[in-house]
Amino acid sequence: MNAAPPSAKGRLRLSKRHFNALDFSRLLAAVAVLFWHYQHFFVPPVEYGFHVRRSAVVPLYHALAWLYDYGHTAVQYFWAVSGFVFAHVYLADTQGRGRFWLARVARLWPLHLLTLMLVAVLQAAYAGLNGTDFIYHQNNLKHFLLSLPLMQYWGWQDNQSFNGPSWSLSTEMLAYAVFWLTLPALRRAPLALGLPIAAGFVWAVFAKLPDRDVMACIGYFFGGVAVYGMALRGWLRPATLLPLGALLVAGAFWTWNGWQSRDMVILAGTFAALCLTLALDLADRNDRFAIGRQLGDASYGIYLWHFPLQLMLVLLIDETVGTRRIASQPAFLVFFLGLAILAGFASHRWFERPAQRWVFRMAKRLRDHHPAHA
Repeated sequence: MNAAPPSAKGRLRLSKRHFNALDFSRLLAAVAVLFWHYQHFFVPPVEYGFHVRRSAVVPLYHALAWLYDYGHTAVQYFWAVSGFVFAHVYLADTQGRGRFWLARVARLWPLHLLTLMLVAVLQAAYAGLNGTDFIYHQNNLKHFLLSLPLMQYWGWQDNQSFNGPSWSLSTEMLAYAVFWLTLPALRRAPLALGLPIAAGFVWAVFAKLPDRDVMACIGYFFGGVAVYGMALRGWLRPATLLPLGALLVAGAFWTWNGWQSRDMVILAGTFAALCLTLALDLADRNDRFAIGRQLGDASYGIYLWHFPLQLMLVLLIDETVGTRRIASQPAFLVFFLGLAILAGFASHRWFERPAQRWVFRMAKRLRDHHPAHA
């Protein structure tokens, strides 16, 4: 099957409306991050620098070692998928640039602010009992004020703080800004502009320039944009995506065995996963995997809720069971994963979507009261 052809909207949008496998892959990526952060259960009340020997304490380590050791690399995959999806949504929408930031605020800030406030309270409780914070120790006024507008990882931070996983959202805000600024030019040449931007920022990562995480985020994000540009040209279809993905997987293994370049492996692995997942989507011409879209809705909630849940569980365990070794039991792993996934679905249905609608309503009221500034 050929890749879906661009629509008539300036030949800037693939005719496939939803990328269900990509949506589902975001859920899997969020769960992968949970495995990486599972080691938090075994960090005692100490300052930075405590090393958890995962092979000795986490449950089912030998069967799930890859997830426990490399689950954090799913963050780069999130960034690449975001770039692809944003290109799909905004390149052909000539009015989208005007709504862009309102849509970002409505989607991201309500849950970010809720979990930020919750973690601030929970960290105060933990510090009161233990004399130090849990995992993330820069929980002061400076980092709280930086966290409010999601600026906590723009280079002014001392380290991660409060709801630590939100650092990747902070860097992604800068990727959004670059995308918004370049959107008019991207509409004229999505691949010709997207690919050099991606290459430039990825080069900055390999060159170990300052703020590497920000550089990586923008590079991977525009890598996703460039992939979308290739799809618009008809270069990407299941018949080419599958061997390309396999080649990238082989390249990742070869790079690791030959050079042990962690950055190169993550780069190759990320776009291998994107290519293989996109192949599934383009082959699913009748949207048989539509449930993937609903499952992917939980990914943002899972990502932002799992650390507050972990902190609540640690407080509960310390006050009741008395030993965190209970987290070494496979049943506890299943419980934690299930709780985080359930929180993600509940959050999307009962908090994120209502909050999103509320933000749009408030924005409409403001426009109606001040039409001259609309």
